[in-house]
Amino acid sequence: MIRSLKAADFLTLANAACATFAVFMCLNYLDTSRSQYLWAAFSAFPVALLLDLLDGYVARRSGTHSALGTELDSLADIISFGVAPAVVAYTLGMRGGWDVPILMVFVACGIGRLARYNITFGELSDSTGKVTHYQGTPIPSTVILVAVLVLAFSMGKVHDALWLGRVRVLGMEWHPLSLMFLASSWAMISSRLRIPKP
Repeated sequence: MIRSLKAADFLTLANAACATFAVFMCLNYLDTSRSQYLWAAFSAFPVALLLDLLDGYVARRSGTHSALGTELDSLADIISFGVAPAVVAYTLGMRGGWDVPILMVFVACGIGRLARYNITFGELSDSTGKVTHYQGTPIPSTVILVAVLVLAFSMGKVHDALWLGRVRVLGMEWHPLSLMFLASSWAMISSRLRIPKP
């Protein structure tokens, strides 16, 4: 398989590796409470985003688009911009009985959004084969959620001090800040939301 990979595919795999690193650093933080692990996790997201942009650019410039590359890109993106942001949120305190299902829905919607994009690629393309717009927000937009959590962490507004506090609903704990993940979930799978693709 390695012989069949193109330069863009290696960038895509590096994107997935960054996200895996972020997850591991979150686990280290949960184990040790040492903040340097979380800062290391945060640093992986801009690198993953850059690699995600670069793999598409390299594939277009080299004319090496492939079905394998498309699948790799989607699989890497769900780790980098779906699973890893959810793990960061959980690490920083969104662990209540309502928070966890919301984060699970967020990841599931990310998977659904990428699957829909893969099968509707032809319908969204113009005569040159270029996709003119996204249906729903692209999953890399979830780095905005991570940026909010980075800001909260830098201000000490995490765990019990998360912005918007915590409440009990039907006997289970809930951090209303997790609503930003629910809003992102809706935006990703919306069929009415059209985002022009640069």
